[in-house]
Amino acid sequence: MLSKLATELKLRGFSENTVTSYCFHVQKFFDFIRKDAAAVNNDDVKSFLAHMIAEKNLEPASVALAKAALVFYFQEVLGRKFIDVKTPKRAKKVPIVLTKDEIKLLLNTAKNFKHKLMIELLYSSGLRLSELINLKTEDLEIKDKVGWVRRGKGAKDRLMILSEKVSKDLTRFLKERKGFVFVGRNGHLSKRLVQKVLADLAGKAGLSKHVHPHMLRHSFATHLLEAGVDIRKIQELLGHSDLSTTQIYTKVSTAELKKVRSPLDDL
Repeated sequence: MLSKLATELKLRGFSENTVTSYCFHVQKFFDFIRKDAAAVNNDDVKSFLAHMIAEKNLEPASVALAKAALVFYFQEVLGRKFIDVKTPKRAKKVPIVLTKDEIKLLLNTAKNFKHKLMIELLYSSGLRLSELINLKTEDLEIKDKVGWVRRGKGAKDRLMILSEKVSKDLTRFLKERKGFVFVGRNGHLSKRLVQKVLADLAGKAGLSKHVHPHMLRHSFATHLLEAGVDIRKIQELLGHSDLSTTQIYTKVSTAELKKVRSPLDDL
């Protein structure tokens, strides 16, 4: 059952994270209803999602992911029509970002050159964590200060920018090496390691925020917006399909709001 789902997802170019998540939720669904796929009806799906909301107390985003997994399984794997089930809307949370001073502090705290370069790339190019660990030397055009994110979210390629500093640091770091830019002890660098490195550095730097890799991507977008970069260009650099996803950063950017004069000062 799950092998067919995993195969179909991989053929469509979905990431390993998506394959794992979809298989997990579909398995949970069948564990809950205890029926064969042929006997499943729309009420079973409603019961499962209601169970997730009421008894498991899951966030709307998790419920939406489970629903997406079931839609894909029934429509794309079983070839059955899936009747839409209304679920709670996902709340659009305003991202928490780091200030430029906090990013400087984070970089200055990083004494390990490799760790510092990872932070630089996450922030200066707006990479997702999965994109950072899958970045290869052949994807970089360092002389032109650009690179390519291959098969990013949605299995799309996109251009990434390389800052002057990152370009110099990459040249120094890579030398003649080929393959993945960052490697671990056992080959491919793990997400968990990058997350731990960042959390440890944030603690050493005395930052009160819970710093994670995606926060640097949020900061990249917000700081570009505050610098006056067109939002559609930011959309392309982030790889967002929908402009509304990028527009969330207009709620984070405070540069223009800080220029507003309080009426109290005019009394």
